[in-house]
Amino acid sequence: MSTLTATPGPEILLDHKGRPRRAFDTGLDYEATRLGTAFHEAGHAVLSMAYGYHVVSSEIIAWQVEPSRVRVTGVTVFQTEVFRPWQFAAQAAAGSVAQVRYLMAYGLWTPDRAAGCEADHDREHATDLLASYGHRLGHHHVPADGRSWGQVRGMAARKVGHLWREIRTVAHAMNEHTRLTGEQIAAMTGLTNATAPGGAA
Repeated sequence: MSTLTATPGPEILLDHKGRPRRAFDTGLDYEATRLGTAFHEAGHAVLSMAYGYHVVSSEIIAWQVEPSRVRVTGVTVFQTEVFRPWQFAAQAAAGSVAQVRYLMAYGLWTPDRAAGCEADHDREHATDLLASYGHRLGHHHVPADGRSWGQVRGMAARKVGHLWREIRTVAHAMNEHTRLTGEQIAAMTGLTNATAPGGAA
């Protein structure tokens, strides 16, 4: 079994409003679930970097919750001085898009597993953050002067398709090493990791 970590703190297990993030039983074994999570985080990380954000790190977090049960999640940290609303929304959607594509590419896709990749916390975080900047993101409709989550997923799907080699490379490296820095991701993909806000390394 690949590396397990200590039970993560609430900042990982809760969404941006302090609510528990939804857990989903994929019906897959631990290794397949872990790799799927790596594809999810790689989707976030690679699109963030491609959009000019500074990626700090991207990682898988897996811990024992019962003697025969392991829970897997992940986190990607990036920074930017310039908020680009629809690119931010697309990278938020890219995690689930990349994870669904992983299921399809590896012969694991089922409707239930695909539905479990949705990551409501990513969508709701994007919706709330865009709203704070005056941009409207509709879940099931196209709001006036805004876009729907379906449109954002379409943006993400096109970018994920274009960068699939890079996402796959990052996902397998993350699955092996658990945590990657932005510099490591840049080195293995050829993408440029933007300078951190304030010029810090």
